[in-house]
Amino acid sequence: MSDNIAGNLHVANEVLADMVGNAAMECYGIVGMAAPSAADGIAKILPNSRLRRGVVVTATDRGIHVDLYVVVEYGTNINTVSQNLIDQVSFALTQYAKVPLDGIEVHVQGIKVRK
Repeated sequence: MSDNIAGNLHVANEVLADMVGNAAMECYGIVGMAAPSAADGIAKILPNSRLRRGVVVTATDRGIHVDLYVVVEYGTNINTVSQNLIDQVSFALTQYAKVPLDGIEVHVQGIKVRK
């Protein structure tokens, strides 16, 4: 099954957002995804069926730009968790989806004690 077939593959941003959301939830120190705009100042953790809402994927000239809105576990180092998250997401996108990355930004929307 190593035949090469000519053509282009287009992956929808929603599919990439699902991949990013799942990769983020596997990262140590991430309690959950949050909505991009916390209107009342309180970040609500999204259920696993709505992980895509905590991820904004934008196509640019140089590749895919990802904004992640997360809730971090209390007591963890935010910088280390964010860097691990960036590494996990970039690995998933470059190895599984084979898309070029323009950048990944992590927005910590809240801190929560894991139950």
